[in-house]
Amino acid sequence: MTWHQGRSYSADLRVRVLAAVDSGVAVRAVAPLFQVSISYIYKALIRRRRTGVTVASSVRGHRPRKLTPLQESSLVGHVKAHPDLTLAALQSWIESEHGVRLSSGAVWVALDRLGLSFKKNAARTRDCQDFRVRAGD
Repeated sequence: MTWHQGRSYSADLRVRVLAAVDSGVAVRAVAPLFQVSISYIYKALIRRRRTGVTVASSVRGHRPRKLTPLQESSLVGHVKAHPDLTLAALQSWIESEHGVRLSSGAVWVALDRLGLSFKKNAARTRDCQDFRVRAGD
């Protein structure tokens, strides 16, 4: 049996792995026997102990985005109108304008996804060019 990213182990494999551990076989011996990782076995044991469930969770994937497409287009317009804003300023603007609290990382990911950048390349390049001209005099 091999695991493929995005797919869960089968229910019968889960039962056999946990039964082997329950019978007293060491986790490090069970893992290669069933071709699963040691961390998978520990996670399955913890999940069974906490919830009593051994089947795969139906909840998979990442959290949905907090910003709607309309809010994202508003963000694009605001950043284009005010290109020198900081992440903290954008966070407070999004919260006051749209009532959505985002971490600075979430704002950064949204801006990256929308193709916006905080790199002030035009200003930095202009300053560097001025410096090169002065240094070359």
